[in-house]
Amino acid sequence: MSIFKDPESTNSLFSGRNLPSFVKDFLLKRYIDLDGNLNRGGLTSFLDMVIPQNPSEVKERLYDGQDLTLLCRFIIYIDLIKNVKRFSIPDMGIKLNEGQIPDYVCEKHKGELVDGETWGIIKICLMPDSDGKKNHVEMIDYKPFKPYSSVDVNYLADARKNFSTDEWIDVMLSAMEYDPDGFESVTQKMEFLTRLLIFVEPRLNVIELAPKGTGKSYVFGNLTKYGWLVSGGKVTRAKLFWDKNKQQNGIIKNHDFTAFDEIQTIVFQEPAEIQAALKSYLESGKTTIDNQEFSSECGLMLMGNIPLTADKLPVSPMYFDNLPENFRESALLDRFHCFIEGWKLPRINTSMILKGWTINVEYFSEILHALRTQNVYSQLYDQIVQVAPNTDMRDAKAVKRIATAYMKLIFPHWRKLEDVNVNEFAIFCLNPALNRRGIVKEQCHNIDPEFKSTLTGISM
Repeated sequence: MSIFKDPESTNSLFSGRNLPSFVKDFLLKRYIDLDGNLNRGGLTSFLDMVIPQNPSEVKERLYDGQDLTLLCRFIIYIDLIKNVKRFSIPDMGIKLNEGQIPDYVCEKHKGELVDGETWGIIKICLMPDSDGKKNHVEMIDYKPFKPYSSVDVNYLADARKNFSTDEWIDVMLSAMEYDPDGFESVTQKMEFLTRLLIFVEPRLNVIELAPKGTGKSYVFGNLTKYGWLVSGGKVTRAKLFWDKNKQQNGIIKNHDFTAFDEIQTIVFQEPAEIQAALKSYLESGKTTIDNQEFSSECGLMLMGNIPLTADKLPVSPMYFDNLPENFRESALLDRFHCFIEGWKLPRINTSMILKGWTINVEYFSEILHALRTQNVYSQLYDQIVQVAPNTDMRDAKAVKRIATAYMKLIFPHWRKLEDVNVNEFAIFCLNPALNRRGIVKEQCHNIDPEFKSTLTGISM
């Protein structure tokens, strides 16, 4: 569950291989001893075997008749017309129309090789098509990339009892691969840690506006295989929700969260259709696409830049003016629960990168994923918080989801009412939730005065 991080020593080993942190930690754990000593030669040999430094050599070696074993990200597509499961390996140039998964592999791994993106160790070779006229790349073996078949949330909860709250916040930051001493205050730490709320709470919708260089892309693209980071390019309703031509679910279906990075650079095709689908989905977790009902527990994250003054405060009080025009509708924005004030965060520098023992990222990502289905924290919230009868329903839902997510992250050992420190609940859970939802509310009021500017009716 733990690992010794020494970026200066290990970064060169992964040079030329663009791997997320959860894969790097998996590989390091195989070749590091209990004293933190790394078998560099063994790791390098394994990397050369399963993750070629030059992706173009994969096709060349297949062409030469070699069977290859690869640790990689690949995408599965079920072709209903031709009754075949296809796969692509985007990072190595293998396209969907080139890769096929035979029935015996599908049968052996029933329920695992499903539509969408996944990681795994696969063995592939070049095989002739049934008519003998062309070839295809065939997946002849598959091993899921899941070093932890299960994780024990109760073990984490018991371990948490040995730490003060300030210490535990530092543990969480170090698990994100950052040195807690690089942050100037608890406020900065909490703002940074808030990025993890979407990892642990289903259908939590978040907006973060921050200056460049504060680590947004890194957190959402490296810490878990259960999220999807959209960085620029064109986005369609079919890609997000349901592709009626391919009869295939979009990226929101099979992920814990979908994060839109550099939201100003993303081009939304058919914006009216996407906006309508998003309104329905953000409200209820469901939407209808061409008579096909779509549902998911995936949260959405919008991340964009915001210009600041010399005092590092937003130039304009109209924060949402920095979002694309299609997202500046108050009725849509009101469906987002949480706002992260990214201007409070430090610009990431080399001294903030952790060196030392911490929770390894692959275990950490599995813990965060497992916490999503823990409902005890939601029940505790209901016992602690009073909601007035006339409270806005969206406000009530938003505050509850944010506060519940904070409990999962910071107080996983609170399992019954007697465990709860009400003062810490107010400081670290409820008050931040009220503030973050309050910002969304205020910004919606700035766009449309019909929306109230303040949040009321929720208290302890």
